[in-house]
Amino acid sequence: MNSHIRYKGYEVAPAAQLLPNGLFAANLTIEKTSANNGKAYSFDALDYFFDEEHALAYAFRWGRMWIDHHQ
Repeated sequence: MNSHIRYKGYEVAPAAQLLPNGLFAANLTIEKTSANNGKAYSFDALDYFFDEEHALAYAFRWGRMWIDHHQ
């Protein structure tokens, strides 16, 4: 499951990837939404969860903290 959220001028796209062992990897893509700077950052397997929703929530929280730190 994937979802896109805008946060402080960034497109935050958390994703949960089901792994063969039954866990979900929390993945994340962050992209600046301004036309002059379309740079994207991707983070794979930030952590692992038994529940898909927990993986998505964690990736989104992690993305917000990353953005707050880099502004």
